[in-house]
Amino acid sequence: MISKIKKFTDSTEFSNALKVTLSAVIPVVLFSYFDQFSIGLTIALGAFFTYPSDIPSNLKHKINGLFVTVGIIAGVNLLVNLSYPFPFIFYPLLTLLIFFLSMFSVYGQRANMVSFSALLSISLSFAHINTGWEMLEHSGLLLVGGLFYMLVSILFFYIRPNRYVELQMAECIKLTSKYMKLRGDLWKINSNRKEITKEQLHLQVNLNAIQENIREILITNRTKSGSSDENRKMLIIFITLVEIMELAISTSFDHNKLHQKFDNHPNVLKSYQNLVYDLSTTLKRISKSIQDRTKYISKHNLIADLQDFALAISDYENDKKESLASEGVLMLTNMLNYAEKQVEKIKTLERAYTATVELHDFKERDKDLEKFITPQYYPLSTLIENLSFSSTAFRHALRITLTILIGVLIGQILPFQNVYWILLTIVVIMRQEYGLTKQRTFHRIFGTLLGGILAFGILSVIHNATIISILAIIAMILGFSFTSTNYKIAATFITLYVVFIYGMLTPNITEVIQYRILDTLVGALLSIMANYFLWPSWEFLSIPVHIEKSIEANRNYIKEISVFYNKKGNVSTPYRLARKQAFIAVGNLMASFQRMVQEPKSKQTKLAQVYKLTVLNHALLSSEASLGTYIQSHKTTEASEAFNIVVNKVIENLDTAISILKSNGEKSPIKSNNKEVIKSFTELKSIREKELKLRNITLDDKAFQLKMQEAQLVIEQLIWLTNLSENIVKTTETLMTNNA
Repeated sequence: MISKIKKFTDSTEFSNALKVTLSAVIPVVLFSYFDQFSIGLTIALGAFFTYPSDIPSNLKHKINGLFVTVGIIAGVNLLVNLSYPFPFIFYPLLTLLIFFLSMFSVYGQRANMVSFSALLSISLSFAHINTGWEMLEHSGLLLVGGLFYMLVSILFFYIRPNRYVELQMAECIKLTSKYMKLRGDLWKINSNRKEITKEQLHLQVNLNAIQENIREILITNRTKSGSSDENRKMLIIFITLVEIMELAISTSFDHNKLHQKFDNHPNVLKSYQNLVYDLSTTLKRISKSIQDRTKYISKHNLIADLQDFALAISDYENDKKESLASEGVLMLTNMLNYAEKQVEKIKTLERAYTATVELHDFKERDKDLEKFITPQYYPLSTLIENLSFSSTAFRHALRITLTILIGVLIGQILPFQNVYWILLTIVVIMRQEYGLTKQRTFHRIFGTLLGGILAFGILSVIHNATIISILAIIAMILGFSFTSTNYKIAATFITLYVVFIYGMLTPNITEVIQYRILDTLVGALLSIMANYFLWPSWEFLSIPVHIEKSIEANRNYIKEISVFYNKKGNVSTPYRLARKQAFIAVGNLMASFQRMVQEPKSKQTKLAQVYKLTVLNHALLSSEASLGTYIQSHKTTEASEAFNIVVNKVIENLDTAISILKSNGEKSPIKSNNKEVIKSFTELKSIREKELKLRNITLDDKAFQLKMQEAQLVIEQLIWLTNLSENIVKTTETLMTNNA
């Protein structure tokens, strides 16, 4: 329990909750001492509004983002108050403000959170409409509150400048460890491969998001501030971790074939599985050491695990006749090579974490790192391009604008005590995706009901203002701590906090709780109905785009692998960029599929085909990574003409699938490779063997075996790539023909 509490209090979520709680509580306590509670509360609201836009980043982006947020929240509050007495100005202005603030989401996560903060400010403006000098005073105090929060946030940044990256790195290593364990689970006899694949795809979505966060902060810090020891260490850990993930994905095999070949030799499968599990456990221990800031001690002898697997391969070879064992031995030897590279990478990770990292440790690995992050710029053209119904952001902006306006009208027509609670519920719950809105609706209602019941029980027993204040502060910290991880719990504690505050201000707490629950129910009902009926963004409409991008990214990746195999040399920046984009695109496709699963059954059009294409693209990425990793880590022979013919056929298949998607189901003619494409892979293997013998007749048996090992892996992956690309074409045709 102590360990769990320590982990919770050391988390980024708790740190963020502490920032906003301190920023809100200090002004209230300070001004209450001078009998100016309302001033302290308004400053606290300014801090509260600014908090959502404080996303992790380097210091410059943090300060710029917070400054913009502070200005906007004070500005929109002033505009609402100024225009409210004039309905003909107020409603058009309110409509434009909500719409264009919602459209900020087209500029990425930070802009989206600035938009969220501004919408919160608009919603709370209806709590008390000010007139005269009070308007300027209120907006000015919101400005002060936002600036005070920014000061607290900067102080926290300097107290623990690298802690967020450390925790994100620890989480990234932990998820990579889980992914690797799932790879090991595939080796179990009669394993549920379908379920394991689903878990792998889900993990990859989470890994993509975390890697993008880490990449942006580390590379931007390096660009702005140079290579400090800490940043250099984190970069080498991150680069190595990406390579470990590539190796984990690259262990792509036809498991049906492998189990047919090796199930009668369980020691081979078991020794490899134990090795993978120990690799996973080692990563998990490194993650825990980083998270707890404790000394890392390796508890697994990975070299011994490699030796055990090598011995199992040798035993297998001795048990079988050479003519029967050759293919199996080559397959197992390639697996051993992957495992050796993985152990090497994990040892690099251990050294990077336990020792000082020197510049020469990077070698060429940090070349052109700046190209791997998304540049921060906000052109007006991006906003203009999204002003159409084809844009999900545009439809969502219209949806939330109309829903908030309906909420305002309901609050004015019907006798609701706190109309702003309805608006706050709409702003907090509504998301572009129906599934997420529905989930947050249920969590919000559950948390509000539970929080209201708990608050009523506590306030019925406790009447001491000091104790209630302390409970309110605790509830606030816990509420904000769980906002991003468990919204149900967060809503419960936030309701407790709000009711406690009102409990100190008004004696009629029962009425407060009733109105809180009623307003939340109305806001939640409006949100979920709007997401269903008002220009809904159903995932089946946009998922073909994600499928197309995933296929394109895989195609570009295999092209770069082919170039690398033909030209040799160092791994180029275009190769690494193509690899990164392939990982991200497949992850985005899986995220889109997950959103589709959360939508109503009637909107899950061709779910089976979408899932199949998701799995096929993931398998294609795995096979490509397997081929690319082997070429990087071995001195390979000259690429044969047969290799290029087959790779071109794979690329042609992927181009065909892309063409089908773009033409909405009509198969567009594509120029076929004039060379002979239909070749027997058995014949290809014999040709390869003949080429190798003719190329260097003096090769000894061991050298020849290494060359044949290369031929075996390359041919195995070419077969797999060809089958996968053909299946992608067939499944895409089925999907788009039925959609057309």
